[in-house]
Amino acid sequence: MDTAKVANLVSAHPAPVMDYVNPPVGKGKKPPSPLKPHLAIPTTSGTGSEATTVAVLDIPDLKVKTGISHRYLRATQAIVDPDMTRSLGPEVTSSTGLDVVCHAAESFLSKPFDTRGRPESPDDRPPYQGSNPVADVWSAKALEFGGRYLRRAVADSDDVEARGFMMLAATMAGVGFGSAGVHIPHSCAYPIASVKHECQPPGYPDDHPFVPHGHSVIVTAPAAFRFTYDAMPERHHQVAELLAGEPITDPGPETLPDILRELMQDIAAPRGVAELGYTEDDIPALVDGALKQQRLLAVAPKDVGEEDLRHIIAASMTNW
Repeated sequence: MDTAKVANLVSAHPAPVMDYVNPPVGKGKKPPSPLKPHLAIPTTSGTGSEATTVAVLDIPDLKVKTGISHRYLRATQAIVDPDMTRSLGPEVTSSTGLDVVCHAAESFLSKPFDTRGRPESPDDRPPYQGSNPVADVWSAKALEFGGRYLRRAVADSDDVEARGFMMLAATMAGVGFGSAGVHIPHSCAYPIASVKHECQPPGYPDDHPFVPHGHSVIVTAPAAFRFTYDAMPERHHQVAELLAGEPITDPGPETLPDILRELMQDIAAPRGVAELGYTEDDIPALVDGALKQQRLLAVAPKDVGEEDLRHIIAASMTNW
């Protein structure tokens, strides 16, 4: 779907792709007018790209993953059918489902929309607005469905109910984060997926090594949400309860990270960054790549700098 978005963009408004890529990696050029019609048909319960204004792409020469963001990139229409996912193995279902969880959690825990600077004109508004009442509705429901149905979808590809609700959760999370945005886990995920290509994930085609996106995101999520906890404790408690599916007594800064680690263990996700082929020697490169994602870091609920990212990634080398 993202490839189709970029193809649509450069065919409607011819220019080098890097002209449209988000700064500081690219020039951040805005398309001058709407694109051609685009029918999006997701085949995994994960990205929610059928509902977003974003196309993510890998820039191998720069060893960085980044994106193009503009409202004109949103698909004209989408066909969302859970039967399209029934042939997915458990590993792919696990990774894509964790992407849903991170989309919803990060958007719900993003900087409130009314705390960012006011742009000079509506056209200058960033693609990601920060958490807001409308996005919260979609993200909260996606968290609830992810907590309730992801384990079942991974365990049984023929569990039609679980497949259906995870497909719904993916699109709902796409609407939520497509408005509010994602931040630290996704900022770290982009270099994790692009600095090295040594991981050969089980359950995926073995024609080339790569890091599945959902796994590259989830490995830093526990440490990232421990870092952001003091910016909005109550909202972190809400996310934890939505994922757990029940009230939590005496919640604290480790509650949400612990719930995420338990989910990761239950669906056989990687233990941490080290399991994806990285060592502590790679931390500077990963931090540098994360810092390039200023479009995402701008909506983090608290300021995050180089040392903060270094600590988050170091703490994520192994999660248990």
